[in-house]
Amino acid sequence: MAGEKPPLLAPSLTLPRSQGKEGWGWPAPQLVRSLRRLVRTHAFRLAALYFLVFALSVLGILLLVYWTSANFVERQTEATLDAEITGLAEQYAQRGLSGLIQIVAARSAGESGGAAVYLVTDPEGKPLVGNIAAWPGGVPIRNGWLSFGLERNIGGHLETRPALGRLLAIRGGYRLLVGRDISDAATFRSQVRSALLWGGLIVLCVGLLGGTVMSRNMLRRVEQVNRTSERVITGNLSDRVPVQGTGDEFDQLAANLNRMLEQIERLMTAMREVTDDVAHDLKTPLSRLRARLERALAEPAADPSQNEAIRAAIDEADRLLATFNALLSIAELESGTLRDQTERLDLSEITRSAAELYEPVAEERGFALTIATEPGVQIRGDRHLLSQAIANLIDNALKYAGGGEIAVRAFRRDGRAVLEVADHGPGIPQADREAVFDRFFRLERSRTTPGNGLGLSLVRAIVRRHDGTVVLEDNAPGLRARLEFTAV
Repeated sequence: MAGEKPPLLAPSLTLPRSQGKEGWGWPAPQLVRSLRRLVRTHAFRLAALYFLVFALSVLGILLLVYWTSANFVERQTEATLDAEITGLAEQYAQRGLSGLIQIVAARSAGESGGAAVYLVTDPEGKPLVGNIAAWPGGVPIRNGWLSFGLERNIGGHLETRPALGRLLAIRGGYRLLVGRDISDAATFRSQVRSALLWGGLIVLCVGLLGGTVMSRNMLRRVEQVNRTSERVITGNLSDRVPVQGTGDEFDQLAANLNRMLEQIERLMTAMREVTDDVAHDLKTPLSRLRARLERALAEPAADPSQNEAIRAAIDEADRLLATFNALLSIAELESGTLRDQTERLDLSEITRSAAELYEPVAEERGFALTIATEPGVQIRGDRHLLSQAIANLIDNALKYAGGGEIAVRAFRRDGRAVLEVADHGPGIPQADREAVFDRFFRLERSRTTPGNGLGLSLVRAIVRRHDGTVVLEDNAPGLRARLEFTAV
């Protein structure tokens, strides 16, 4: 964009992504960012789905194993008690109460302190025979299965162990209790539960690890494509996506992308050759035409209108040359063909130097140009390109603001270097704030103002070359252009 000052040179620039504190020697934040990136990937979601299906399958199998194995001993105990109750009922039917008491007494003597429990009581509940002293406390007197605690003397200490029994009602109010100590079954159930729990945890951990490894391998292949794309975007058109040689879908994708990049590189090379030809065929004749017009202007002319026509032709040639130079600069910046002139810079110093050049012009046009810079705003970049971007923004404000104050600021915020140029003009409608960065785009009200519609396009190309961002905001009233770069 042409201004009151001569256009600044636009040397080459290829900036690497600068690293802040979080990128060097700060593993915890970097790990958090890596985990967040991993969670947001499709590969992770696919691995998580597989892990969920795997976990549910393992859980179902473990529950089935637990149910079939843990209840096996209890089912055996119940079957044994059923058989014993049936046998004793038959003995009672054949031999009566006295015969039943004799049989229970014989079995109780053989099972004293063992796993079997026998007890016969009279109608008042007093024990007649058995290997326990009385009816278990708190156990209801009813038919069916009964669970109760059984006190045993183990190594000189009384222990209460779980027991399972059944009641057989005898005529006359007599009762027969037959039971079994099921502490071994409870211990077996606990051991099975612990074994299945630890086994399930180990299997789930192995599944989680396998899913993570699978997700990471898929993510690594995708990251290779992303890194290659980023390098191509920054201008390295010769870079290619690595091919692993496995012949899988990722290799096919990489091969297709590489063929596409080769085609793009051929097209870009052809375009650069055309650009060089245009530069040679048009820029040089325009410069010669301007020189001849200046010589004609220096010669005495009989008609004053002739001099005015020559001056107008020189101005048109200057605008054509400025437009041509701006187009070449934008093309070189976006294609990444410029040489790297990156260095550590003080953005505040560059901002102040560029803005001070416009102070006389601003005062002449009735503007109040204020400069506020925070010391030590360091970035990596190209001095000439950044100065050109700042000059274009200030020149825009001088052309379209109409008057008032133009504030130029440079400061740090949230680890970023920020440059702002704000005015109190009519601003730019929200709907047009992206379109104004396109080449040759001009608002209707600015078409009568001298310009070529390339100033903001060049600003955006310079900012992108520095891996920065540029946004246009309301200044209530007016417009604020904000550039952000990575601070160092």
